Amino acid sequence: MNRLTPIAAALLAVFASPVHAQQAAPASASATASSSPTVMENVTVTGNREDFSSPTVSVTKLPADLHDVPQSVVVVNKALLESRGATSLTDALRNVSGITIGGAEGGQIGNNINLNGFSARTDIYLDGFRDRGQYYRDTFALEQVEVLMGPSSMLFGRGSTGGIINQVSKKANLKQSSEVSASVTTNGLVRTTADYNQPLNDTSAVRISAMAQKGAATTRDQSDVEDYGLQATFSTGIGTPTEITLSALIQHNHDQPDYGLPALNGAPVNVGRNTAYGLDSDRTNSDVVALNGTIKHKLSENTTFRNMTQFNYVHTDARETAPQSIGTIAGGIFTPVTTTTLPLSSLFVRGQTHDRILTDYAISNQSELTSKFDFGGFRHDALLGLELGHEGYNNQTSNRFGDCPIAGTPATNQSFIGCTPLVNPSYSAFSSNLPSTPYNLASGSANTIAVYGGDTVALNDQFKLVGGLREDRYIASISNSIPSATVVANANQTINFLSVRAGGIWQPTSAQAYYLSYGTSFNPSLEQLTGTVGQTSLDPEKNKSYELGGKWDISEDLAANASIFQITKENARSLVSTGVYSLDGTVRVRGAALGATGRLSKRWQITGNYTYLMAQVTKAAAGDTTLGKVPVNVPKHAFTGWTTYRLTKDWEIGGGPTYQSGRYANPANSVAVGAYTRWDAMIAYTQPKYDVRLNLFNLTDKMYYDALIQSDGGRSVPGSGRTALLSVNYRM
Repeated sequence: MNRLTPIAAALLAVFASPVHAQQAAPASASATASSSPTVMENVTVTGNREDFSSPTVSVTKLPADLHDVPQSVVVVNKALLESRGATSLTDALRNVSGITIGGAEGGQIGNNINLNGFSARTDIYLDGFRDRGQYYRDTFALEQVEVLMGPSSMLFGRGSTGGIINQVSKKANLKQSSEVSASVTTNGLVRTTADYNQPLNDTSAVRISAMAQKGAATTRDQSDVEDYGLQATFSTGIGTPTEITLSALIQHNHDQPDYGLPALNGAPVNVGRNTAYGLDSDRTNSDVVALNGTIKHKLSENTTFRNMTQFNYVHTDARETAPQSIGTIAGGIFTPVTTTTLPLSSLFVRGQTHDRILTDYAISNQSELTSKFDFGGFRHDALLGLELGHEGYNNQTSNRFGDCPIAGTPATNQSFIGCTPLVNPSYSAFSSNLPSTPYNLASGSANTIAVYGGDTVALNDQFKLVGGLREDRYIASISNSIPSATVVANANQTINFLSVRAGGIWQPTSAQAYYLSYGTSFNPSLEQLTGTVGQTSLDPEKNKSYELGGKWDISEDLAANASIFQITKENARSLVSTGVYSLDGTVRVRGAALGATGRLSKRWQITGNYTYLMAQVTKAAAGDTTLGKVPVNVPKHAFTGWTTYRLTKDWEIGGGPTYQSGRYANPANSVAVGAYTRWDAMIAYTQPKYDVRLNLFNLTDKMYYDALIQSDGGRSVPGSGRTALLSVNYRM
């Protein structure tokens, strides 16, 4: 075991304090126990040992050794995904404490994520390429999920204010393997996956992964899903100087969206956890295609050229109903209320349609040259890259008109389908064949060309300097078929931006690394290929971060990290009046992070991370009421932990908490949800050929709010109640 530094020892005490208690217990007991020796059972672990730790990341823009990355990086690998029963990207990201989940928004669906206090809506990547489509992502075809904290435009281009999330696909390899799994939950969700890898010869292989699931995703009403997916990869030239990999992902989702509960008296309305206000006919149908081709050629032992092309296409047909407001009905008129002392049984919810047909597509090409060489008396690890990309977006919205008893004509009652009692809603009684009227068609496209380069310079055995620059040219245009006072008819924007990355690393031993880093990023106003009248002419928002941290190998099998950081969006868009913005805002997040992953012994494995975020709008335009407020969905304290212990060679148990402090559901901070701690547990029976695993989610049946949605005054999605998942994995 490596000698512990004082900081590493302190981190071990924080994340693995049970170790000390366990070690102290025998000494205490020996004072009163007899002197006869205690015989311990020998435990032999059979098969491959599955570790939660992943010492490397797949992003080719980063050094393979995480000690050489001057930023916090969290990796959620396949072993951890399986141990926790995670089947979606949302489930996977619950292992990262700096992340919170957003629900379905009026203009956005799919995975909506906040990272370090900032939206990461367009910062989700698939194998290093932006995965901008609006859909719900599954883990069946993933090897691991990597989260890089902090602004990273030098590496990835626009966005990445709080960091980026990279999904790593399964790849074909030269080891023959076959695995089939089947699972069922107490909610009635049935799921099966298959993973087949077959070498074709000494240098080629093919791999196929498949998924199908159907049933209720949560204990909440109207949460049924019916999803299918297939991924195929082919690799040739494995282990040779030239390796070619081709992959294709096809996925179909038939899901029911969850718009959560509306707010009343400054909190989510106090109704049953499983209450939902959509229609039984609501659905979100998505068809996903992702094609990837990579050529990797080793020019020499230390120099490699890569060319990677990826095409993403997502088509979504959504018919969705959201609880737009709570109110009273008197004399045939609906009157919205946000505060009231009336009994809930006398109140109603007005439903609003969010129907749309979305098409997102992108084609990108990256060429990268990496090389290690000596120059000027120093060792260099250099990167040079060129990125070309084109993206497109179409959103055809439509409205359904119902019979909500509200004063006015259908023009003023646009897209409201009706009213239902707040308690025991009956939206399902409404006709699923309400007439639908096409409304606005929003379209957009963008082209990106970028040149980037970086270098890690080893000054000596202990000190390294990291630097990089990226010049982006981003050209975007948008249009709307029905312009209005706030919706622009058309707009064009061209942005040139230079992103910077700099840092220093001190590695006094091979088991320690301390770093100080600086990074920038930018957010164009047409980043999501949408925009309002007062937003399209604005310059990009500019973000910068400072981070000081350390990484330690406490032992061969246990690593820890700690950091403090500040991320500032200095010219954030600030709302002056309806549809009018100025660059007068500043949003600042000061934070700290701790993490540890690995084995305390051959039997005992842990992973956990804690994040502290002090987020605040420190500057805003005159009249902007968000000044001094905390951004939406940002907890001050968050912790997630998981541990497993092998009782015998066949039996393993595990469990851990997820904690988040209170958060705000709207920018005005007038709607808040409380802190919560959710406990999960697991027990598994493992054999060389198969595993049987029982996962228990929300063990104490805690009532908590999982996802927050800032539209309509702030809505909150309750987390699922106590649920059991029984799964069987069979290896052939």
